[in-house]
Amino acid sequence: MKNSKFTRYAAAVLAAAMTVSASPAVYAADGDSSASAGKVVYSFDFEDGDVSAFCNRGENDTTEISVSDEASVSGSKSLLASGRSKDWNGPAFRLDDKLEPYTEYYISAKIKGRYYTGATFSFQFTNSDGETKYSNLVQNLSGSDWMSVENVKVSFTDEMTGVYVYFEGGQDDLFIDDFTVTEAPAVEIEQDIPGLKDVFANDFKVGTAFTPSGLSSKPTTSLLEKHFSGSITAGNEMKPDSVLNQAACQAYFEETGDDTVPQISFSAAKPLLNYCRDKNIPVRIHTLVWHSQTPDWFFKEGYTNDDEWVSKEKMLKRMENYIKAYFEELVKLYPTVDFYACDVVNEAWTDQGTPRQPGEQGSGGSENSAWVQVFGDNSFIESAFTFARKYAPEGCKLYYNDYNEYMDGKLNAICEMAADFKSKGIIDGIGMQSHLDARQSLDSAFPSVDMYNKALDKYSELGLDIQITELDVTTPENPTEADFKVQADYYKGIWDSIYAHKDNISAVVIWGITDDGSWRAKKYPLLFDAEYKAKPAFYSIIDGHDIPDIRPTDPVPTDKPTDPVPTDESTSSSVEVSLLGDANCDGKVSIADSTAILQALGNPDKYGLSLQGTVNADCCDPGDGVLPSDALAIQKIDAKVIASLPDITA
Repeated sequence: MKNSKFTRYAAAVLAAAMTVSASPAVYAADGDSSASAGKVVYSFDFEDGDVSAFCNRGENDTTEISVSDEASVSGSKSLLASGRSKDWNGPAFRLDDKLEPYTEYYISAKIKGRYYTGATFSFQFTNSDGETKYSNLVQNLSGSDWMSVENVKVSFTDEMTGVYVYFEGGQDDLFIDDFTVTEAPAVEIEQDIPGLKDVFANDFKVGTAFTPSGLSSKPTTSLLEKHFSGSITAGNEMKPDSVLNQAACQAYFEETGDDTVPQISFSAAKPLLNYCRDKNIPVRIHTLVWHSQTPDWFFKEGYTNDDEWVSKEKMLKRMENYIKAYFEELVKLYPTVDFYACDVVNEAWTDQGTPRQPGEQGSGGSENSAWVQVFGDNSFIESAFTFARKYAPEGCKLYYNDYNEYMDGKLNAICEMAADFKSKGIIDGIGMQSHLDARQSLDSAFPSVDMYNKALDKYSELGLDIQITELDVTTPENPTEADFKVQADYYKGIWDSIYAHKDNISAVVIWGITDDGSWRAKKYPLLFDAEYKAKPAFYSIIDGHDIPDIRPTDPVPTDKPTDPVPTDESTSSSVEVSLLGDANCDGKVSIADSTAILQALGNPDKYGLSLQGTVNADCCDPGDGVLPSDALAIQKIDAKVIASLPDITA
């Protein structure tokens, strides 16, 4: 049931969010400050001389692990990693032989280089196909003294083996001290705010990007299911380098003599796809054809890293067989999952509207494209869409996806290409990534809201569907409350533009769930902070929209309920307040009472208060019935903003 506009509800909840929040530290991206409440599983200060829990990274790693008294943070000793001959050499701590899968942990440590600290804190594992995968957890640990890694979230699935966290970077000796592993404490998400997907359920899907590691975090999955379960995009696990299996490709070639049939595997994506299947969540496929995160060997003779580039004709065969196998394997493994959209080609145009430079990605960086190297131009894009249309499952719409999609050169190139593909029946829509930057003010934000709106206008004129595929909005580093206010205002402007084009937009995907899990974590780009709390930006984008199941049209009644009650409570007038604010009648006033009030307002049939609780709950301005202002008054008590009830400051 649709109820009042959000502005009527926001006055209480947003005021609580802004009044009760202690400081901008709420939005810290370097882990959850509540980690101290969790159980410490391992703690090493190395004072006992034991470094047996740590090792180097295999037989080709020359690192030697020992105890040193040359440097320390606390006590007199630390772990010393010496003899490092490569920058990837370093001290490692294995997780899967000590910790539980599908459980979230926080890791903290101190690191120092002998002469200068220049390190990265990283993660590796081996998947079920025997391939080792790597990711950087904390980069740029640079300075002249000890550097801190604080409460970094880690987890793994039961299909991963050889799971390590490790320090790497440079070839200098490294000292490690105060290394701790803490099991993440239980955290409850805010249930008294509307689900984002529900607010816009009649307008477009609202989804997010997700990775299997997030499955280990109960609050993260709770946020996802409440706000973003309209759509899930795999963060990396369905991209070419995660799906293509070099060893299997080479083995097939050796067995058959045919090197045009790439071998694929969805082992990396399996935990996430299982989750989507079990929770009945639609999936956006991201992405089939991309110059980045596609290994150069895929374009070489015999699938080797250093052989000759294949011909255009052979690459066309590889492309078709790859796309065919990709879709067929997905449907075979997950026949009940709704693969409703697919980014067929990603980021093929430069900001100037020209093809990328030919060459290896490994040697030339992100501007190089092996696709252009083989084809000579962007003609491969049409072939990719032609093959995708041929093999995509029924109901899966096909999109071209790009960033800086509002820049004139790229915008015009995309529109010209899409119009041509539309006439040929091989494209369904445009994906606007929308990685945006609020900066210090709306005047300096990029792109401006007007610029973004004009791009939406132009894409809408094509008559194709639009999906906002990777939305996030950065702030300056070390943001202030004023910066978060600018971010909220900018998010609202962008979201209002999206909403104005809702007839042309079928999905809006936020690229991540909490700030600390974002690829741009240092600039706090998302709607929820590291403590799983909604930020001002969340409230700004639902402001003015209809809110389902948050509060009824009228206040919770204080007169006689429909069901009979004991004789001494037959009417509300005969029931006196037992403890003002004690809505759940547990003999005390706490946040639990605020939650009970908001739940009763949102869904009285399910969460109705008792008659005594209803009388106690009317605590802000007694006599006006139970309202959101009563819940806010209790939050003020809990935060010690006021000393007693009723709330005379209201």
